[in-house]
Amino acid sequence: MTAKPSIAPARWAAIRLLALDVDGILTDGTVQISSDGTETKAFSILDGMGLVRVLKAGIAVAWISGRASGATTARATELKIPHLIQGRTDKLAALQELAALLKLSPAQCAYAGDDDIDVPAINWAGVGATVPGAMPSALAAADYVTGRAAGHGAVREICELILAAGVPPSSP
Repeated sequence: MTAKPSIAPARWAAIRLLALDVDGILTDGTVQISSDGTETKAFSILDGMGLVRVLKAGIAVAWISGRASGATTARATELKIPHLIQGRTDKLAALQELAALLKLSPAQCAYAGDDDIDVPAINWAGVGATVPGAMPSALAAADYVTGRAAGHGAVREICELILAAGVPPSSP
């Protein structure tokens, strides 16, 4: 993986929507399914705290997943994630629809994903991010690659960059 240039703080400061893929970004990409069909996933407490802080700062948060999952719903509910979109493999269309609903431009959106189906959304967003273990297409498309691994604080890292850039008081 080649190092990406750092993103200017002004680009992070413009963010009003942080949209995230779930499996491979909020989790390490592992889905455990028991013999009775129940599913479990591991979510990072570090990421959860980052998301709570971003929400408190007035940044909208969305999770956009290609597959529906009760474990994802449970964690999103616990964190009070306002926009949970599941079962949508066209991540770009989902992101653009949400941005239009929130009256946001691409420059006001950050998107993090790790696979081929995330690349169009990574490219469209004002800040496109991924994790070190992402597929080559996502790594090539991303403006920012986290130092932390998926499911182990990568989302917290993105949240901290947004918060460090400063959110103007006039933000929606």
